Amino acid sequence: MELVAFIQVFNIIVIAIGTLFYMCCRSLTFSSSSSSAVDSAVADCAAVADDEDAGIPPRREKYDVFISFRGEDTRLGFTSHLHAALLQKKIETYIDNRLQRGEEIGPALRAAVEKSTISVIIFSQNYASSAWCLDEVVHILKCKERYGQMVIPVFYDINPSHVRKQHGSYADAFAQLEKRFENSIHKVHKWRDALTTAANLCGFDYSNKSGTEADLIQKVVDHIWIQLCRESSCDLNGFVGIESRIEQIELLLGIDSQHACITVGIWGMGGIGKTTLAEAVFRKHSSTFEASCFLKNVAENSEQAGGPDHLEKTLLKEILREEVLPVGSTSVRERLSRTKVLIVLDDVSSSMQMERLAGDRLRYGPGSRIIITTRDKGTLRQTVEDDKIYEVKGLESDDALELFCLRAFKNNSTRRTDYKESAEKVVHYARGVPLALTVLGSLFFNCKSKEDWEDEFNKLKRYSSDDIQKVLRISYDRLAINEKEIFLDIACFFKGWSMGRVKRMLNVRGFFEIVGIRILIDMSLISIDSKWGRETIEMHDLLQEMGRTIVQEQCSKDPCKRNRLFNDEDVYCAPPKSNTETPNVEAIVLNGFNIAKRPLKCVDFKVMSNLILLIVSCGSTFNASLDLPDSLRYLEWWKYPHESLPSKFSPENLVELRMPCGKVKELWKEEQILVNLQVIDLSWSEYLTEVPNLSRSLKIVQINLWGCNSLVEIPSYFQHLDKLTRLDLGYCRSLKYLSEMPGSIQYLELQGTGIKKLPKSVRSNENISYLNVSDSRDREKLPNNSCKLKASGSSRARKQSHKSQSHIVKIPNQTEIFGTGFGIASPFFRGFHSQLR
Repeated sequence: MELVAFIQVFNIIVIAIGTLFYMCCRSLTFSSSSSSAVDSAVADCAAVADDEDAGIPPRREKYDVFISFRGEDTRLGFTSHLHAALLQKKIETYIDNRLQRGEEIGPALRAAVEKSTISVIIFSQNYASSAWCLDEVVHILKCKERYGQMVIPVFYDINPSHVRKQHGSYADAFAQLEKRFENSIHKVHKWRDALTTAANLCGFDYSNKSGTEADLIQKVVDHIWIQLCRESSCDLNGFVGIESRIEQIELLLGIDSQHACITVGIWGMGGIGKTTLAEAVFRKHSSTFEASCFLKNVAENSEQAGGPDHLEKTLLKEILREEVLPVGSTSVRERLSRTKVLIVLDDVSSSMQMERLAGDRLRYGPGSRIIITTRDKGTLRQTVEDDKIYEVKGLESDDALELFCLRAFKNNSTRRTDYKESAEKVVHYARGVPLALTVLGSLFFNCKSKEDWEDEFNKLKRYSSDDIQKVLRISYDRLAINEKEIFLDIACFFKGWSMGRVKRMLNVRGFFEIVGIRILIDMSLISIDSKWGRETIEMHDLLQEMGRTIVQEQCSKDPCKRNRLFNDEDVYCAPPKSNTETPNVEAIVLNGFNIAKRPLKCVDFKVMSNLILLIVSCGSTFNASLDLPDSLRYLEWWKYPHESLPSKFSPENLVELRMPCGKVKELWKEEQILVNLQVIDLSWSEYLTEVPNLSRSLKIVQINLWGCNSLVEIPSYFQHLDKLTRLDLGYCRSLKYLSEMPGSIQYLELQGTGIKKLPKSVRSNENISYLNVSDSRDREKLPNNSCKLKASGSSRARKQSHKSQSHIVKIPNQTEIFGTGFGIASPFFRGFHSQLR
């Protein structure tokens, strides 16, 4: 009972104390000017707690500017105008709009100060009469000391010395404060020190009101913007290797030129950092323009209902700062033509979008700058000059590793060192694409051990990241059907192959290869690389992975229901001898080395009734019985293991037949009609004794029989193949006689043959630009005229043996062709080289 009585008494005492404290809070007022009651008219401390967030702007992660001001002095005048000017510049500004304040600033306001880059203190006549304002100054200076926050004092209608020394109205205010806070005088001393410190900072003095308030506001805003730009240029955390790119864009923009209106394009593959770069440039320079607008995702928004109209209205609203504008009116156009603007059109996909937003319809004022980001260079060319297009390329290896590690390890230097080798593997996989590096860094951040890391990486190689693929897939989805098919062929089969060879195969496949390749280059989906004197088609690994994923998604469980088979494992899905037709498969590329590890007993390609292209490399280990479909147009089989092609195979659709280094004796036992054949390559077929009947192959342009040692005769009908331009007979040692050649022949390789005499059709042919008769066994019977080699053939004879006599044939049109024993270092390489052409 005594305990209960004690608790009751204790509760009564607590209630009494709370009530007394409540009444004190209501009665606390002070007045240092005619309107100081605004700050002290708060009902009670409890009410302050309840109304803590009333009038406070929504919470943000970060503000550019925090404004501290005395409401009764400047709220409706200078402060509101400054606030509006800052917002007009897109400077995120925190301003406390509450008309009533408590005795102490709350946590929300403290957080706003801490999250601001710059604090602006507007000192006015009655500023010091508010304990709230003085607490703000103290906290602002604490943030300056702790976080390096910038503080800008503005002395509005008050002498800076009065603030610094607390004279004038500040002296009166502190007299009242010392009475009111006599029991906590240390707080008053802290306020005095804070005012002295703040007044000593560099700021803006408007005590004598020289100039207009508009001029003062403009100076303050310009100063703030400059400070923010400096801060943002230094604050590039997480953006690696971007500084040099910003400088390149600035050079193209020609910021210092005040008269011209310049448009710059930023071009590159998805995820390469185009938008990030444009945003950095926009943020740095938009303050120097009269108006600015950054339109994101133009292509995506244009596809929405009413999208183009909405984008145009948004652009005009941002530039002219009005809600509803008649787009086609003369007055709008005239205002635009007088306005210096900075506009960014992000992710543009068509010329119509550019014309709508940056074309002749909307002409902007002198000194304006327009930045367009796109994945399609072809779209840019219609508006932007070639020398104003900046291609964004992948990060260098060191920068790529740095970006990945920032995401994967944060500030954990120990873990970064321990996982360096593993990190380099992932960076190599990403190949310098910032999006991939960022996404993968976040993915691997959660790996707790090296085993976990390795497992995640192996999973990634099999199942690529959806976040990465989603961005890359946008470029593919924007392609037309022809370009989609070519892209998938290159991704599945032809990456790294020679340009000429890929074009031929794409043509055989029925695609429009010239325009298709150009568009894919413009879309940054492929690139052309020149190595070893030849052009090759290249593709980023992530894009290749995306293309192959698209094909695999056609049927994840049954590869034979896909249109392309590019993994050797997929061939095992091919049904054995059966009547089951698989019409989906159109192209197959196999590696015979891998098949050797798991021999096939039988593969019935014939059931693939729409198979157009079949390439098998190193197929000598492919000993399975074989059937081929009549639909084939391109057949390439290195080291073909059989003596002839399947008897049931009808090759009338073949356009190219390449079977080098095989065991072929005769291609077919029965006569075949190859009316569509253009290229045949049987080089290094050492068992081949006679050329297959090509008399009806009137479209043929190239025949390669290099190194066919058992070949003894060239058929006489060759002279009637009037489209034949290239014939390779090099090192056909058993070949003694060369029949008459067609007048169309331009390239004739006879190096290392047993040919004793050139026919008249060769000696008198004015079209031949290359003829090599070096290293012939009976070369003494060949012509001996001394002359020089034409430039087109010089690459094959840069050196001449002192022991070997040159053999030259003089052509009637004075084109001089030679032969030498040093035609090429290796005969086998010569045969291989023909495959690369």
